[in-house]
Amino acid sequence: MGSPCVYYLVMDIEVRLFALYKERAGCSEVLVTLEHEANVGDLTREVRSLFPNLAPPGVGIVVAVNADYADLDTPLHEGDEVCLIPPVSGGL
Repeated sequence: MGSPCVYYLVMDIEVRLFALYKERAGCSEVLVTLEHEANVGDLTREVRSLFPNLAPPGVGIVVAVNADYADLDTPLHEGDEVCLIPPVSGGL
């Protein structure tokens, strides 16, 4: 009998939090476990469930994957560099 095949159906994504998100979450990084074919939308839903105070429900969370802004349907892969970017206010 041969060795069993092992397939991983989940992946770990390390998410970096900045400024307001870091303050509200109480940490600068969080490790999120997602299904293997998850996308940015799946990630933001999971992060919101972990940190309900992160952003109000009607406020979209801006996400960068590997230093590029990402849409909700952007696929994620193990090892991606993911950052959540809080809204920036300011002006003259």
